[in-house]
Parts: sequence; structure tokens; C-alpha cells
Amino acid sequence: MSLFREAAHRDTLLFINGIRPSTIEAVETYKDVYEKSVNILILVDSRQKSLLSKAKTYEKHKRVRVITCDTRSPIKVKQALKSYKDRLLAVSSQFESSIPYLQKVIPCLPYLNSPTQESLDWATDKIKMRKLLKAHKSSISPRFTVIKDKSISSIEQVEKAVGYPVIVKPAGLAASILVSVCYHREELEEVLESTFKKIEKLYKEKLGRGTPQVLVEQLMEGSMYSIDTYVNGRGNVYHAPPVHVKTGRSIGFDDFFGYQRITPTKLTKPKIEDANHTATEAVRALGLRSTTCHTELMYTAKGWKIIEIAPRMGGYRHTMYSWSFGINHILNDILIRIPQKPVLPKKSKGYTAVFNMYGEKEGKLSSIRGAKKVRNLKSFVHMEINKKKGETLLFAKNGGGKVLSLVLFNKNRADLLADIRRMEKSLEIIVEPKRKSRK
Repeated sequence: MSLFREAAHRDTLLFINGIRPSTIEAVETYKDVYEKSVNILILVDSRQKSLLSKAKTYEKHKRVRVITCDTRSPIKVKQALKSYKDRLLAVSSQFESSIPYLQKVIPCLPYLNSPTQESLDWATDKIKMRKLLKAHKSSISPRFTVIKDKSISSIEQVEKAVGYPVIVKPAGLAASILVSVCYHREELEEVLESTFKKIEKLYKEKLGRGTPQVLVEQLMEGSMYSIDTYVNGRGNVYHAPPVHVKTGRSIGFDDFFGYQRITPTKLTKPKIEDANHTATEAVRALGLRSTTCHTELMYTAKGWKIIEIAPRMGGYRHTMYSWSFGINHILNDILIRIPQKPVLPKKSKGYTAVFNMYGEKEGKLSSIRGAKKVRNLKSFVHMEINKKKGETLLFAKNGGGKVLSLVLFNKNRADLLADIRRMEKSLEIIVEPKRKSRK
């Protein structure tokens, strides 16, 4: 793929609603490698005050500028970008919650490489995604149905179209919010009662996409993996190494949050090739281009199946790929949009594991024990505590967020696994249980 030479005078990367901290470093690396200085322009929707405040913290860097407008108005978008329109090199959204805003901006930037508005809509609405995957290649998608209420007719629809066990998930929410598994009718009735009670509120709080609807699909049994893929404007794909994922359910939680992610995996080369082929089919099904795609897959007795695909980088992938392979994931995400060919070193440097930790029950955070021991592990890289003492803790399925995240790295897999074991025995999240309300 050739360099975007006809845009040599363009020197500004546009990001919607914010950037990841490592983006500035990636831009500096671009300057060193490609001998071209580029600036960062962050366009924040004027209604998102908290996002604007966070974006402003990056303006201390000389290459970063923040502007605002109401992205619902193409006129206001064009006015906001008027002085930059001939300098923009690429446009990107690094967060799934910002994709609807990117969709509004894309028509105002017709001469930049970008995904289509329709493909972004298809990839952020789980129902449209499932229908298109089935139409493209039914063998890579599980059975599913769509319901809009908790009625008996909806339950009978699920039983006829899918059968138990099933996974219930909102069509337009991410991060395992309101995702539950049901093995029989009584569980399904209880889950639907809870889901439709909370869904409107959570769509507003979490910036859900589209009209609140519920997707009910076949529970797939197997091992979960994810693959990040760079797709250029011609549809050429470049796959990053796969990541093995353990959900909270696999360690005893009644929840589907991503508990552990680890790379490199123990998959054989033929299985990786098959997984890459399946991820490519998902990209093709949704017509995605000029973006990074994050595909979640399940390896089942019948081969690879698609859990879902998103038009963004996967969580923690920049950190994991950097430590384990020397891959600059954020830089590659920029390169594919310019467009330039991504750089994918193949040799492994070691094993990286990332953890999202939740309390074993819901309630108030009392304390976190064992953090000092974990920080002293040879494999320790980073720990981020996201909750304060006294804050309410909820499971992901009820709209809650992680208590802390943790990154471990070791050149030797056995040594990493030993430190994971030490971490799991040392780290304890103490929760004061929720008090029962008095009648």
C-alpha cells in the first residue's frame, strides 16, 4: 500500500471526543520513523462536558488542540473544522462510546479515508451485526432472536427460535453490561424482568446506541479469544496476534466481564489461520474499512464462531501487544487510516496478562488487601485502582465497573502463571454487602 503522498502537506490527526494517553507517544514515534511532524486535534461534542474536561488535560502538550461543537449539526461541524479542513490527515475514534459522534462527523470529511456511516451502525448494533453475519456466512454465527419486551409471547419466541441455554444482551451496550445467561424459563423470566427495568437508564448513562432492544442468542460453549485487525480502504486485512480471554463466568462469577486476557496464546498455527479467516469474514460481512476492528471469537466443537465485532481497538491491546511483540498498536491504528501499512513484528518478547477485578459480591468497597504483595511480584507491570473506599460496587451485568485493573509480564510463561497464582491468592477485595431495605 502506497504512502498518502498526495496529502504530504496535511499535518493534523482528528480524534473524536478524546484520546488514549499513549496516543501522544505514538505521534512522536511517527515523527521519528516517517520524518513527518503531525499534530493532534480533538473534537469534543459540546454536550459532553466531562469528556471536554478530560480532553483539555492533553492541551499542555504543544501538539494537542481541543475544539468543540454540537456534532448533530453538520453546519456546526464544518464551521468548527473550517480552518483545519486542508490540514487533516486522518480521522479516528478510539472509544466505542464515541463512534456515534464519529458517524456524524464523517460526512463532513468526504476526502479522508474512513469507515462508512452504515458500517459503523451495523458494527455497534448487536442485532444488525448478527443479521448481517448470518446473511454473509451463517456457519460463523450462533442462533439468535430479538425481543422488545418481557411478555410470555417473547419468552416463547426465544424458546422456539433459540432454545436453552441462552445469553441475553442489550443491542447497543458494551463492556458486558446487562449480559446474563439463562438455562431455563424461570431464569429467563427473572433476567428479562431485570433487564427491561434497567435498560432505559443504562442506555442514557452509558451512551447506548440506537433504540433499546434485547438480543437473545445461543450460549456457545468453548474457549474465548479475540483478534484485533487493521483494515485499509481496499479491504486488505492485517491481523495482530490472538489473545486468550477468560470471563468472570469461567472463574465462578455469574457475570461475563473480561477477567483475564493473555498473549501469546497456545493456539497452533493452523488454528490461528482459521481464526484470522473467521475474523476476516466478520469484517467483510459488515463492510468495515479504514479502521481497526476488535473481533471476539469462540472456539467450539464446530470450529470458530463470532461473538461480536467492534470498529475499534480492543481494551488493553496497545499495552499487551507492546510488551509481548513490540507492536505499536495505537500507531498502527493511525497508519491504517492515513493510509500506510501497519508494522507487525512477529517475534514474541514474552507473555503479557491483563486482569479486570470485581468484588465477589455487590455492596460498598471496604478495602483492597494484598496490593503491596502483588506490586512486589517479578511479573508486575502496572495496577490501576478504579474505586474508592465506600463506593458502591455492582457486577458488570448490573451496570457496574471494575474495581481495579492489573498488568503482568514475564519472558517465561511458567513464571508468569506462577505469579498469576500468587496474585490470585494474595489480592482480596473486601465488600460490605448491600443492606436489605426495610419494608
